Amino acid sequence: MAHALRSLIPFFEYLRLEEASAIRHEYVGGEIHAMTGGTLRHNRITGNVFRALGDHFEGTPCQVFINDVKLHVQATDSVYYPDVLVYCGSAIADGEKLVEDALVVVEVAVSTDRREKRMAYQKLPGLRAYWLISQSERLVEIHSRDTAGNWAISEFTADDSVALDGSIVASLGRVYSGTDIA
Repeated sequence: MAHALRSLIPFFEYLRLEEASAIRHEYVGGEIHAMTGGTLRHNRITGNVFRALGDHFEGTPCQVFINDVKLHVQATDSVYYPDVLVYCGSAIADGEKLVEDALVVVEVAVSTDRREKRMAYQKLPGLRAYWLISQSERLVEIHSRDTAGNWAISEFTADDSVALDGSIVASLGRVYSGTDIA
């Protein structure tokens, strides 16, 4: 039986196609994948985290972005749209929609976020923390990198507060505010 060959899309062609597209697509090794829409709960959690991180980084050179900024992971030839990301690099022009690194990446978790994306994001040179937030229970899993480059996992549940480099960012009550997750 013959198998159809799929042609891979070059990175710059993906960027051109994505600019003209009405829907968002992620790019993984030359393949383009359409993104699905999020639930109201997903959207509420994402917004809560965006506000908490925005408050946390207020007055610093870091910028917090939500949903529509693409993150290019050169090491894996991938482009993702994280739910929330913290970028501390050089200034971004208003028309820009792509960054090459992040300090913090947050995903309101689905299965690809645990596997493929986690492995890709951990290759970002400036990444200090990758947050995976459950949509079904009060649970935030944080993969954090220490100064020696080693990764550790911390879980926050119930009434815990989520911290970044020892500084509290938000309680789980704030993360899940406005949702039906008690």
